Amino acid sequence: MEVVVGGNKRVRRAYGFDEVALAPGPLVIDARDVDVSWTLGGQRLEIPILAAALDGAVNPALAIKMSQLGGIAVLNLDGIQARYEDAEAVLQSIADAPAEGIIAYIQKLYAEAPVRADLIRKRIREIKDAGGVAAVSAAPHSAQRAAEAAVEAGVDFFFIQSTVGSVRFESTRIPEFPVAEFCQQAPVPVIVGNTVGYQATLELMEAGAAGVLVGVGPGHICTSRKVLGIGVPQISATADCAAARDDYQARSGRYVPIITDGGIRNGGDIAKAIAAGADAVMLGSTIAAAAEAPAAGYSWGMATSSADLPRGTRIKVGVSGSLEEILFGPAHRDDGTMNLVGALKLSMGSLGAHNLKEMQQADMIIAPSIASEGKSLQRAQGVG
Repeated sequence: MEVVVGGNKRVRRAYGFDEVALAPGPLVIDARDVDVSWTLGGQRLEIPILAAALDGAVNPALAIKMSQLGGIAVLNLDGIQARYEDAEAVLQSIADAPAEGIIAYIQKLYAEAPVRADLIRKRIREIKDAGGVAAVSAAPHSAQRAAEAAVEAGVDFFFIQSTVGSVRFESTRIPEFPVAEFCQQAPVPVIVGNTVGYQATLELMEAGAAGVLVGVGPGHICTSRKVLGIGVPQISATADCAAARDDYQARSGRYVPIITDGGIRNGGDIAKAIAAGADAVMLGSTIAAAAEAPAAGYSWGMATSSADLPRGTRIKVGVSGSLEEILFGPAHRDDGTMNLVGALKLSMGSLGAHNLKEMQQADMIIAPSIASEGKSLQRAQGVG
């Protein structure tokens, strides 16, 4: 539905997690019989959850643990792990630094130490030697060099991430990144992002992307929406990109999963993202709150260190529990931030969905009062 905001400017309504709800039907399935596995780049994964490539969320040790639990953790090859030999000490210094001047301090740390190919190889081999799935991320400007070292070390998945991902790029100063060429020549699956719309997603799939990340600016630590004024609420963005995926599959026969990245706070949001069309979700701050995370309960965005225009900030996420508790329970909190896989399975069972493909067909309603209806005592007492 289009709305005229003034003059000839027409806009359309878009929806976020808090504005929709999922409506049960006549069938209920035992949550223990629900299948939440999915496939990325030909590899079957037990849970549809990825840990985002945030320095405060993922180091080799957490990536190994995430693999053991059936998911994927993505290591940031533009970050501290690829710049400093003793990365853990540097990460701890960021966590310990006072709030005053924290952006300048992070910028200084990233600027002082260049990305090193030997450290990229070392981190990936740590993950692989422990039997983990090695997934890494780099920005377009550094992807080519990072990929050479990553492939040599045996990486399994390569993510290319930027604030807004697309095949088409114009500049009078720097060359266009060859997305199609990179995807076609890479010996491992390449996942590209981030998008929020049908056409950009379709073009990335046509270029050979093995997966597409969905979401511009919704993350807890991202400030792109405030700094740049861009973004689409995640339910609408996911549904638009899912439509591109389905149309591309109908035309080509190739299925390219989409991953909703950012803005997800609890199990209910994960269920809504899947119902909107996602094949999996990417979590950042939620993973940074795991006891195994590298930055002692803090997280900051991938663009926080930008020298000219930071689009992220450091936030305190605290420590919720172990990574296993966050993903599989038992839950020690009442706000839906723990036992995320259990919550997804129970939601799917309640909606009569045997698997993720059926969950994508769940009935969704516009329900802006869903979070507050009948919850006045919870809000007053600060629980739930």
